[in-house]
Amino acid sequence: MFRKSGFVLLAVFILFLGGFVFNIFLSTGYFREITNRLPGEVLRTIDLPGVEDMQISYLDSFLILSSDDRAARRDGNPRQGHLYLIDLTDPSLTPQCLTTDLAIPFFPHGISLFRQGEQHYRVFAINHADDKESIEVFDLKNDSLSHLYTLLDEALIHPNDLVALDTNHLYVTNDHAYPSGWRRLAEDYLGLALSNVVYFDGNAWQEASSGIAYANGINRDPKRNLLFVASPRDFLVKVYQIGADHTLSWLEDIDCQTGVDNIELDPEGKLWIGCHPSLLTFSAYAKGKKPISPSEVITIDYRGKEDYTVASVFLDDGHLMSASTVAPPFGDLIFIGNVMDDHFLVLKIQ
Repeated sequence: MFRKSGFVLLAVFILFLGGFVFNIFLSTGYFREITNRLPGEVLRTIDLPGVEDMQISYLDSFLILSSDDRAARRDGNPRQGHLYLIDLTDPSLTPQCLTTDLAIPFFPHGISLFRQGEQHYRVFAINHADDKESIEVFDLKNDSLSHLYTLLDEALIHPNDLVALDTNHLYVTNDHAYPSGWRRLAEDYLGLALSNVVYFDGNAWQEASSGIAYANGINRDPKRNLLFVASPRDFLVKVYQIGADHTLSWLEDIDCQTGVDNIELDPEGKLWIGCHPSLLTFSAYAKGKKPISPSEVITIDYRGKEDYTVASVFLDDGHLMSASTVAPPFGDLIFIGNVMDDHFLVLKIQ
């Protein structure tokens, strides 16, 4: 009798465990079939490692790139990261390093620009230095970048991306509630919605939104005063209304069916997002256990609550470029960056 009950309990446990593991694979896109989709031609591959984020100035026609050789750092050979500028009026699209003489350890991640005047910008860059998480603040005039100061606070648990409202006010995503250890692993594999968005008012930090599974890319639509936050673990883009006091009111979640990363807005307000179709494959790739990881670019035409269109415009199994994170368009070009590949892509749309 007791032996039979034990077998039943063991069978139930095995079924539960199997269902739990299956759900992890299913919810991270592991079973998705990748059929390559190229919306034109690869105009150029540019050899820079780990171009994880990009910001375009449509008014002044340039692109800022954040580059960090994460593969080298993972393998115990850290190399100073940099910000680069590409003049989009120059057909050569040659990156110019802006941080050659920067005197601090710099491993940049998400970046944001705020235009102060013609060819004059405030630049914000998340910095994952070994001893601290910080935001580095720069002044950019024409093609000259100078470091102004560093923002440090306990609210920056593990910052991923940020958006500047002006020269002093920011929203920042923390992609984890726990920076390391088993609780961080639990967030990743159990899909725990513990990360957040924090707001900086120029003096103090406060939590603006919580309960997000891996809060990642973030951007603002200033015309409609909306904030968009990527939750790749849940395959969602979360939409918020920004209040007069900069509090956030959740409006809705957009199901994107892919691991959304950085969010860029084109001049018409359409969202362009670099994505990871298979999060488990990406995780193995990031750890050096798989040679490639698939890439995807989607757009969201957001017309209002419950009125939007999601479209996949680029899909690759990883042979052109692995682990796409960002995809701003400019005219008939799309610039696609990534977490840790040794190059990024410039596509020409046909």
